[in-house]
Amino acid sequence: MGKQALEQFRKCTPLFQLLMDPNRQDIILLLSENDALTVNDITEHSVLSRPAISHHLQLLKQQGLVEVEKRGTERYYSLTLGDAVASLKELLSFVERDCL
Repeated sequence: MGKQALEQFRKCTPLFQLLMDPNRQDIILLLSENDALTVNDITEHSVLSRPAISHHLQLLKQQGLVEVEKRGTERYYSLTLGDAVASLKELLSFVERDCL
């Protein structure tokens, strides 16, 4: 594997680690089917508690996979996958170039 591919792979590692969790996968899939949801909305579709959902959303937000918009007293979460997808595409490009 080339140096650029290895560096990009390491850059994507936190994303891979984040996506390994089935609960976060479920949240991402749920958000992909809806424009924006509150923590309570997400909790209704999950076996997890509201604090657990909030924790997972915070981790997803820190990695740039979700964004939050405050509307009145509610916070609505929606997907923002653009940067993550771009990083993964770049990794695939390097892997194709250097490893195939």
